[in-house]
Amino acid sequence: MKEGQARCAGCNAKTDKKLKLAASEKISTHESVKVINENDENTYPIVDMTCPECKTKKCYFWTQQTRSSDESETKFYKCTNPKCQHTWRKYR
Repeated sequence: MKEGQARCAGCNAKTDKKLKLAASEKISTHESVKVINENDENTYPIVDMTCPECKTKKCYFWTQQTRSSDESETKFYKCTNPKCQHTWRKYR
């Protein structure tokens, strides 16, 4: 805009009409984040692994760095059977 008149950026043409310029901003509402309590709901992936205690064929697993960083992670397993809940680990 030069001297109160709007001009075309491509050809520099101007208009005789009075222009109304308005700016608007959309404000969106954010959905709330669900907090998961580990005791209420298990969020670990399930794999085909046999529990050594009750012989259930499915187990949860997770990995954790339990030794020095130059060694591989330890993989933990937990039985999906609510009565068993046996936890064990395997070193890679």
